Amino acid sequence: MGSLNRAMPHDRPCNLLSSRLRQFRCASGSFEAINNISTMNPPSCHALPSRLFSFPMSRLLLAVGAVVLLAAHRDAAAAEGRAAVLAPASERFAESGVSETPDFQKHLIPLLGKIGCNGRACHGSFQGRGGFQLSLFGYDFDMDRKNLFDRLETTAPADSYLLQKPTLAEPHEGGKLLTPDTWQYRLFLNWIAGGAQGVEEAKKIAVLEITPSEIQFTQAGQKQQLQAIAVWEDGSREDVTCLCRFKSNDDAICKIDGEGQVTAVDPGDSHVVVFYDNAVVAVPVMQPVGDPAQATLAQQPGRTPIDEFVLQKLRKLGIEPSGICTDSDFLRRVSLDMTGTLPTADEVRWFLSDRSPGKRARKIDELLQTRAYAAWWTTRLCDWTGNSDSSLNNVNPTAPQQGSIDWYNWIFHRVKDNLAYDQICEQIVLASGRRPDEDYRSYCQRLSNYSRNENGTYADEPGLMYFWGRRNFTTSEDRAVGFAYTFMGTRIQCAQCHKHPFDVWTQQDFKEFERFFDNVRFARTGRNRAETTAMVKELGLDDLKGNELRRALDRAAADGKTIPFPEIVVTRPRAKRVKSGGVVAPNFNVARLLGEDEVNLNQLQDPRLALMDWLRNSPTKLFARSFVNRVWSNYFNRGIVEPTDDLSLANPPVNGPLLDYLADGFIAHHYDMHWLHREICLSDTYQRDWKTTPSNQSDERNFSRSVPRRLPAEVAYDALVMATANDATGKAFRENEQGHATTNPSPPRGPANRMDYSLAVFGRSTRDSNCDCDRSSEASLLQTIFVRNDFETLQMIDGTKSWFRTVEQKLGRPSGPSPEALAQQQAQLEKQIQRATKKKPEQVPALKRRLAVLERQIGQKAPVTPVNLDGKARRELIDEAYLRTLSRFPNPAERDTSLGHLKSSEDPLDGLKDLLWALVNTKEFMLNH
Repeated sequence: MGSLNRAMPHDRPCNLLSSRLRQFRCASGSFEAINNISTMNPPSCHALPSRLFSFPMSRLLLAVGAVVLLAAHRDAAAAEGRAAVLAPASERFAESGVSETPDFQKHLIPLLGKIGCNGRACHGSFQGRGGFQLSLFGYDFDMDRKNLFDRLETTAPADSYLLQKPTLAEPHEGGKLLTPDTWQYRLFLNWIAGGAQGVEEAKKIAVLEITPSEIQFTQAGQKQQLQAIAVWEDGSREDVTCLCRFKSNDDAICKIDGEGQVTAVDPGDSHVVVFYDNAVVAVPVMQPVGDPAQATLAQQPGRTPIDEFVLQKLRKLGIEPSGICTDSDFLRRVSLDMTGTLPTADEVRWFLSDRSPGKRARKIDELLQTRAYAAWWTTRLCDWTGNSDSSLNNVNPTAPQQGSIDWYNWIFHRVKDNLAYDQICEQIVLASGRRPDEDYRSYCQRLSNYSRNENGTYADEPGLMYFWGRRNFTTSEDRAVGFAYTFMGTRIQCAQCHKHPFDVWTQQDFKEFERFFDNVRFARTGRNRAETTAMVKELGLDDLKGNELRRALDRAAADGKTIPFPEIVVTRPRAKRVKSGGVVAPNFNVARLLGEDEVNLNQLQDPRLALMDWLRNSPTKLFARSFVNRVWSNYFNRGIVEPTDDLSLANPPVNGPLLDYLADGFIAHHYDMHWLHREICLSDTYQRDWKTTPSNQSDERNFSRSVPRRLPAEVAYDALVMATANDATGKAFRENEQGHATTNPSPPRGPANRMDYSLAVFGRSTRDSNCDCDRSSEASLLQTIFVRNDFETLQMIDGTKSWFRTVEQKLGRPSGPSPEALAQQQAQLEKQIQRATKKKPEQVPALKRRLAVLERQIGQKAPVTPVNLDGKARRELIDEAYLRTLSRFPNPAERDTSLGHLKSSEDPLDGLKDLLWALVNTKEFMLNH
C-alpha cells in the first residue's frame, strides 16, 4: 500500500484511491476495505485502468484488488440499505488544493475539542483565555462561531488571527497546536475560505459505531486501532476517528493515544471511551489475569442467569471464581446484608443442623418477611431520597424532627408491604397533600389528628409531600439535579453550565428539563395565605412569630385543635402572549425530558405526570438500572456501575449484560423489590466464598469472590447490640424493629445521644448532598477506639441487660455493675462537672451529688466471689460467645485458646467477658464476608 503511493506521487486519482484503502488481513482470510470511492470524480475512475498497465504485475493486481474491494464494500453497504462511509477528514484534507468545505458542527467543533482549544484549561473556561472564549466542550455553536468569526480574514484565510496563533506566527500561550500543510490546518483554512458558515439547525447523530466493539488482548504491549463511524439521522456515514477524543478509564490496564490506538498494559479489564459531537461510547478492554484453560469452575455453566453473565466475563479474563461459602458464612452474610441484623445463636444452631435441600432459599424468603428487612431498606431509601432533619426545616409544624420521623414511617409502611418500587416513587413524585375535593381546613384537620395518633398516622397519606419541602430542593435547578440523583442515579449538575463532559446532555437539555419543576411549590402557608392567617388568628396566636409560633402550634395540636399545615401547590404554566407581526399568540411552555421527548406543559394538569411516565418508559431505563445497581452494591460493596450515583455513558457498567438482565427482569416483574433481592441472593455469585483462588486474589470488580467489607454504620451498631444483649433483648430485637439503629430516621444536626455519636463515628449517611458518598465505609482510628474502650461499648458487654449479666445470674452470682463500669461512670461524671463548671455552673451541685452517691456505691461494693465452671460449661459458654458474634462455632485452635484463657483467669466469668470483648474487636466481627 505504501509502495503504491510512493510509486505515483503526482497521480492524484490513484493516490486518492490508495488513501481510501485499509489494511488487508490476509492471514485470516478476511479483509477490511472501509471507505468511499463515490467522492472520486468519474473521469479519474475511468482513467484508472490505463494508468495501471504501466506498473509491475504485483502492483497491478493490488490495485485491481483494491477496486474490487471498494466495489464490494459499496455493494454490501447498498445491500444493507446503508450509505457508504465517507473517508476521514485526515485523508480528504491531506493534500493542498482540496476544494471541500468542512462542516462547522461535524468537523470544526470536534477538531477544536481534539486539540484542546475548548477545554477547561484553555478557551473553554468560564473566563476564556487571552480575551478569547469558546463554549466548554463545544455546546454552543452560535457563540463559538461568533467568537471565531471575530478572528477571521475570509478574503485572505491564511492571514486569519485564528490560524496565526496556533501556528505560532503570533505568540500563543498554549504553544504550537497547528502546523501549516497538515490536514488539520487545511480543514480550518477551507472552512474560512468557504465563508466560515455556522450551524443553522443542529444535526443529530444517530449512532457512533466503534470498531472493534470489544478488545481482548493476550499480553502486554499489544495494540489495537479503533475506528469510529458517525451515522447521522439522515443516514449519511463518515469515518470520524481522526476527530474523536479518547480516554482510558484506567491507564494501568490500557492506554490510548490521540489517534485511537489502544495499548495493553497490565492484566485486568477497563474501558476506553470515545467522544465525538454529542456521542459517548465506551469500549471494553480486557487482558487475561490467569490462564483461561485452567479456570475450570469458570468454564462450567452458570446455575442462574446472574451466574452465567458473571462467568462469561470471568472466562474472558481467565479468572477462576471462588467456591460456595459455608452455611455459617452465608447465614451471617445474608442476615446482615438483607436485614441489617445478626442472626441469634439459636438461629445459627438451627440453620447449621438443617440438612434439607433448599434451606438457603427458605432463609432468604423468611428474612424478606421480617420487620428488620423493612427497617434496613427503609434506611437505604431514606438515604437516596434525602430524609434529613437539617434539610426539612420544620416541614411539620408540630415538632422540628417530626418531618423526618413521618418520612421514615411512610416509607417503612410501604417497604414492609412490598409495594412495588415504581409505585412508591410515583407516590413521592406525584405527592399532592390534599385529597380530591378536600378543602384546606379538612386537610389540616386530618394532619393535626395524625400528630396526636388519632385516625391513623402520616404513613396513611397517599403521597410523601415532604420530599418536595426540603431546603435543598427549592429551586428548579436544585430539583432537576436532585430528581436525577434520586430516581436515575445520575449526576447532571455539570449540564447546568455546559455540555456534560461524560454524557449526551447539553446545557440546553438541562434548561428544558428544569422547566418541569418551575410550577411545583411547597407552600408553607398553603395555597391561600389568607386561610392560614385566619386559622392562626382563631387560635389566638397571630401575635407570635418563628419558633414561638411553632411551639404554640405544637401545643395547640396536642390539645386537640386544628393547626395549619404546608401543602404542595401545582400551578399551570402561564401562557405568555407576545406580539409578532402584529399578531398576539400564546407562547407555549415546552419542556424536554433530558434530551428525549418534548412535552407541552400547558396540556398537563401536573407536569410531574410526564416525569413519572418518563421514568417508567425512557429507553435509557435509568430508573430501573439505578435502583438495581444500588441494591447490588449493598450486597457486593460495589455496584455494577461504580460510583453508584454516576450512571453515565463514560462510566459504563463492569458487566453490561448483567445490569441489563437485572433491570429488564425488575421491570418485567413489575418492580417487585422482593424479586430483586431474591434473584441476587439465590445466585452462586452472591454465595461465593471470601477465600480466594490464585487468579482472583486481586479481583474486586468482577464478582468472582465475596469481598470482605466493613459493616455500614447502623448495621455495625445493631450488631454490637445483638452480640452482647441478653436472650430476651436479642429475641425482641429480631422480632421488633424498635430500638434498631436502622430505625433512626435522620442524621441529626448534632449528636443528640450516644447512638447518634456512634453512628457518626461509623460513617452513617449525612444526607447533605446529592451523592451516595454521603455514606462512608472507610475505617478509622476513632472506630477502633469506640469498639475497644468507649463507655457505650463496655456498657453493652457489662450492662444490666447484657448476656454476661444473664450468665452471672444463672450461675448464682449477684449481678451488678462491674468495678470497670463503675469507674467509667465516675470518669464520665467528673468530665461533666468540669464542662458544667465553665458553661453551666447551675448544674454542678446536682452532678456532684450524683458523683457522691456513685463513690459510696464503689466503696460499698462487696468483693466478687469467683465461680467454678467445669470443662463442659466452659466449652458451652465459649461456643455461645462465638455464635453470638461470628455466627459460627470456634475451630479447635480457637476453642483451646479460649479455654486456656478462662482457666488462667482468677474468675472464669472475667475470662468470658474478656473473650466477648476480644471477639467484637476482631476484623471478622466488624466485616461482612
